Amino acid sequence: MAIAASAFGYGRLLSRTAFLLRSTIRSLSAQNTSPVQGLLPKTSLSSPPWPEIKLPDPAEEAEHHREIVQNVNELIATGQYGRLFAVVHFASRQWKITSEDLILIENHIPAECGDRIRMEKVLLVGADNFTLLGKPLLGKDLVRVEATVIEKTDSWPRVNVKFRRRKSYEIRKIVIQPQTVLRINSIEIAPVLS
Repeated sequence: MAIAASAFGYGRLLSRTAFLLRSTIRSLSAQNTSPVQGLLPKTSLSSPPWPEIKLPDPAEEAEHHREIVQNVNELIATGQYGRLFAVVHFASRQWKITSEDLILIENHIPAECGDRIRMEKVLLVGADNFTLLGKPLLGKDLVRVEATVIEKTDSWPRVNVKFRRRKSYEIRKIVIQPQTVLRINSIEIAPVLS
C-alpha cells in the first residue's frame, strides 16, 4: 500500500509541475517582448536595395521638352536629318521601311498595278538624330508614307497535308496565294512639330 501511495503522490507532483510550466510559458508569450513601437531594426528587407528615384521638377521637364521639340523643328526645317525610316502597320503585319524599299505581301490588296497607296497606320518615324513615336499611331497630318503597287502575281504552289497515322487519313490540298509587291515612294514629315 505504501508503494501505491508513493506512486500516486509522484504522479500528482509531475502533473502539478507540468501545469506550472505551461502557465509560465503562456504568461511569458502573452507579454509584449517587441521593442518600442515605431522603432524597427534595420534589415535587408526593411528598404529596397536600389536607390530611391527622384522625379524631376515638372517645370524643368517642360523646359527640356520645349528645347528638344525646337531642335527637331530646326533639323526638319533645314532638311539635315538624313535618311528617314518608318514602322508601318499594313496587311496585318508591321514593316520597317525606308524610301525605295520593296515589300512582298502575301495577301490580296484591292489595288491594281501602278496604283499609289498611302499607308496611314504609321507607328514611328526616325532619322539619325531623332525618333517620333506614336501612341499608338502618329497623326496623318504629321507623317505621310506613300507606296506604289509594282506587281501582282500568284505564289508558287504550296501543298498542305493533313495526316493521322494508322487511320488511313490523308488530305492533300494545293494552295496558291496572291502576292503583291509594293515599292515605297516617299516618307515625308510635316515641316513643324506641335
